[in-house]
Amino acid sequence: MNELFAIAIHGGAGTIEKERMTDEVSATYENALREALETGRAILQQGGSSIDAVQAAVISLEDCHLFNAGRGSVFTSKGTHEMDASIMNGETLAAGAVAGITGVRNPIKLARIVMEKTRHVFVSGEGALELAKEHNLPMETKDYFHTDYRYNDWIKKQQQTPASTPQKYLGTVGAVALDKAGNLAAATSTGGLTNKSYGRIGDSPVIGAGTYANNYTCAISCTGDGEHFIRAVMAYDVSCCMEYKNTSLHDACANAMQKLQDIQGTGGLIAIDSKGNIEMPFNTEGMYRACYYPDGGIKIKIFD
Repeated sequence: MNELFAIAIHGGAGTIEKERMTDEVSATYENALREALETGRAILQQGGSSIDAVQAAVISLEDCHLFNAGRGSVFTSKGTHEMDASIMNGETLAAGAVAGITGVRNPIKLARIVMEKTRHVFVSGEGALELAKEHNLPMETKDYFHTDYRYNDWIKKQQQTPASTPQKYLGTVGAVALDKAGNLAAATSTGGLTNKSYGRIGDSPVIGAGTYANNYTCAISCTGDGEHFIRAVMAYDVSCCMEYKNTSLHDACANAMQKLQDIQGTGGLIAIDSKGNIEMPFNTEGMYRACYYPDGGIKIKIFD
């Protein structure tokens, strides 16, 4: 076992304009990012696994009302909450994902149960809720997921466009990590798209699109226009570029972001490789992001 470890997290891309970000609001978001980062870092520092670290970091973000995941999830066109999440172990390529779930306090916990306690990778809706109850996961009433900011945003979007029109709200949370054993992991969680209808599911729970981890290459968590990230197979594209073209993490991320740009997609990603290199590119005005480098350096940023 070496002593090298690192972690990166994100709280979504393109969710707030720079001119609306006051110093006070910025500090609030940065403190929340710092808390989630520290939660994951502490696990890695103590020799814990990357899978435990990414789950813990994402739980911290799910429990925070500021981000579009868990407690802070956006409203669907029917005024409900439908959450998605996924997690992947880079050592074994084991993965778990859930979609369209309601009431589960921490969807990322349920995604891990799918990965470790079932023979499946992806479960959804009522079946996923049945699984959550079987494993006694904490449940919450709809009031827990109600925040005035999300509610007012939903009302505004209902007034602006029909429910079937895509809304540009790109919030998601995620984490990627490298542990001292050299194992990579990734996790992503989201409340989806504001005012979404028809049971829409984005990239966050789709392994290879919004989340991917492979010890031989990298771990990725994405945030952005879910439909575009699915079409670009964004997360796996980064790994694939590294594996088959032998490119660096930096170049692989740049190639993937260019591919996203070519199909008019917007968003960003966080990535880490087996050497602890970290990339956090995005093509929106900002992306809530933070990382802990192998040398002990910390970065917490919202805009460029």
